[in-house]
Amino acid sequence: MKNRFYLTAALLGVLCASAHAQSERVQRLVGQLTQDEKISLLSGSRDPKNLGQAGYLPGVPRLGIPELRLTDGPAGVRVAHPATALPAPVALAASFSPTLARRYGQVLGREGRALEQDILLSPMTNIVRVPQAGRNFETFGEDPLLASKIVEEEIRGIQSEGLIATIKHFAANNFERDRNTIDAIVDERTLREIYLPAFQAAIQAGAGSVMGSYNRLNGTFACENPFLLDTVLRQEWGFTGFVMSDWFATHSTGPALTAGLDMEMPGSGMGNFGPPSFFGAKALASVPAEQIDRAVARILTSLEAVGLLDKQKPRPSLESIAEGDAKAAREIAIAGSVLLKNEKNCLPLSKSDLQSVAVIGSAAKTPMIGGGGSASVVPLRSENFLTALARRTGSAASYVSGTDLDGQPVPASALKLDGTESLNFVGDKGLKPEKYTWSGTLTAPSDGTYALKLQVKRGTARLTLDGKPLIATGMFFGGNDSLLPTNDGLKNGSVAVTLKAGEAHQVTITASAGGPFPGMPAPDGLLEVRLAWVTPERRAEKINEAVSAAKKARTALVFAYDEGTEGSDRESLGLPGDQDALIAAVAAANPRTVVVLSTGSCVTMPWLSKVAAALETWFPGQEGADATAAMLSGEAEPGGRLPVTFPQRLEDAPTAPEARYPGVGGKAVYSEGIFVGYRHYDQEKVRPLFPFGHGLSYTRFTLSGLKTETLATKAGRKTRISFIVKNVGKRAGVAIPQVYLGAPDTPPVPMATNALVGFERVSLEPGESRTVTLTLGDSALSYWSAEKHAWAAVPGSRPIRVGFSSRDLPLTGRTQ
Repeated sequence: MKNRFYLTAALLGVLCASAHAQSERVQRLVGQLTQDEKISLLSGSRDPKNLGQAGYLPGVPRLGIPELRLTDGPAGVRVAHPATALPAPVALAASFSPTLARRYGQVLGREGRALEQDILLSPMTNIVRVPQAGRNFETFGEDPLLASKIVEEEIRGIQSEGLIATIKHFAANNFERDRNTIDAIVDERTLREIYLPAFQAAIQAGAGSVMGSYNRLNGTFACENPFLLDTVLRQEWGFTGFVMSDWFATHSTGPALTAGLDMEMPGSGMGNFGPPSFFGAKALASVPAEQIDRAVARILTSLEAVGLLDKQKPRPSLESIAEGDAKAAREIAIAGSVLLKNEKNCLPLSKSDLQSVAVIGSAAKTPMIGGGGSASVVPLRSENFLTALARRTGSAASYVSGTDLDGQPVPASALKLDGTESLNFVGDKGLKPEKYTWSGTLTAPSDGTYALKLQVKRGTARLTLDGKPLIATGMFFGGNDSLLPTNDGLKNGSVAVTLKAGEAHQVTITASAGGPFPGMPAPDGLLEVRLAWVTPERRAEKINEAVSAAKKARTALVFAYDEGTEGSDRESLGLPGDQDALIAAVAAANPRTVVVLSTGSCVTMPWLSKVAAALETWFPGQEGADATAAMLSGEAEPGGRLPVTFPQRLEDAPTAPEARYPGVGGKAVYSEGIFVGYRHYDQEKVRPLFPFGHGLSYTRFTLSGLKTETLATKAGRKTRISFIVKNVGKRAGVAIPQVYLGAPDTPPVPMATNALVGFERVSLEPGESRTVTLTLGDSALSYWSAEKHAWAAVPGSRPIRVGFSSRDLPLTGRTQ
């Protein structure tokens, strides 16, 4: 009874505080709204203009409450109209620059306004825990401090332009597999120290909206979890804005509203696709009026905070801002690119080097601009590396693909299908927009691994082999589509299978015109579908072509990529297809092999010791090719550092045990505790391929003069840390010194060997030095006590280490 009274009293306190936080205008508007008008603000509906965004609310024009459009936008505004495709958020995190984070947010905010949007479903604030998680490219890395510093400035940038920012996915949504049902079991301390700080930083920066995640947290769905939505978000952090569900993540009416969910998405906005609305008029008929009023008031409070209840400022035209936004995209692409390796100063390439370059890899011609799912953007413009290099340097490099992305149509000699001689209905040979099924046999002419490719346009397609579902193409989530389409614009689903010569396999292919969701109308035009493959002989032929080109050139540039998308996780950390084999073969032929990576997160590199240099550009956005050409030619320097650890093998990761990922019996147990990312590798004494914070420069830096002192202030104890960073090289460059805090000699709880507590991005001319000063407050020196359910000070002196990565820390001192 005592517990129950405490909770009720706390809830009353929140209601009183919320009412106090609401302006007189918001309270007046709530009183003027009819019941139907209130309900219309709590659940998505169909947009009469249909601009291609994710969600819509009709507003109440008679009271000056505008209609609201909600758009995806982690890396650019995702609507039907093109927008600036920014580098992936992980690239922004790699810049270690809060200043650039604000510019990133400003681009999103003003382009969202220009494209008639009002609420941005971004930024994603989940910590990278699982190396192969499909959406790692949307995040700000594995460290809570870095994520906090980046997200708070991006939030400020977005909302300074009059758009509401939505932090997501609250909380513990750290991988895609079984995301709708998985129960994340996270202990109190781990949640507070690792997974919640970036969300709290976003709230403190003024984020107007929070998106609840799909998963359960400790047994309760996140979108109806009172601990998350009430205790933490509102009581402790003082959040006065609104909470929306992720799309179809609502599971109830009363419990969700009571817990603190204010808005259901998409509601009826996608017609009959998905479950019935939990926040529609019928469902809300028996809900207390006070709960509905509370939710409406929270929504209106956020609208008022960014000026959406005021007379609307003219929206900027996209044409007037596009060039400036493209410039920002290019700067961020350079600032976030990480030089991983550079033996004998192979990079940058000199003018003479550029006269003898072999460019290898399909990603050089078909760039990997961004990741898939709700983060994909139709770019305003883009070019490939070959074009950018020729424009910048006048060098017309030779090019070979080295791999075959499209494959070749499976010939009639190998494919016997009922009703057709081959499956190659493309172009003007496309089919009427209907549903089709073909069955028959597939027989390989030789032993080996084949890449089977099911390709489709204006529809979806599936393939089963010997009764086993193998490929699904054209799906929004969960299919086998590559992010890179075929040369003739078909979606390209691919799976590698081992076949024996002369052995017939039963195959069934179905194809349906229409969109990826049931009931979606078919696009205008013919349904195109093709079954292609890459034979073992074809694979060897393409690699041999690359080897031949590499032998003839002074330098071989190999462009490689991986893929990341919402809805599925990667199967491994290896590069997809034959890329690892291609790089190894090219490196064996030319010791001056440079690998340019476009990846959304960490990848393994079995060829690393054989190549001269490796440059990580992440998913670099629409200006990525130009930025890469500038960096390789020396016009610009890669300025990023790794926001995630690159392991040598997947088995080294903290989530290698099945119970941690993907979970057992519907539960994923976060038993690694606080030892996530670099903390894990330190704790287990495992050497990573590249540590967190790693990144080389085209110049050299030194650190010296570490000083620490304790300051007594009214706000509590503070520790001031200062040191000198100097450019001792021959060209200007960027240093990112990092400060790590160690565990005391006798820690009260298990603590990280090193934990990031500060960093600074410093640009220095040759010979220039600068004193960097950072101040740590009580929070940096505390831990979360599960016994006290509060932050607690750590007694005793603790090591302070300063360096250029979590494994390169030459300066050592102690707190006093």
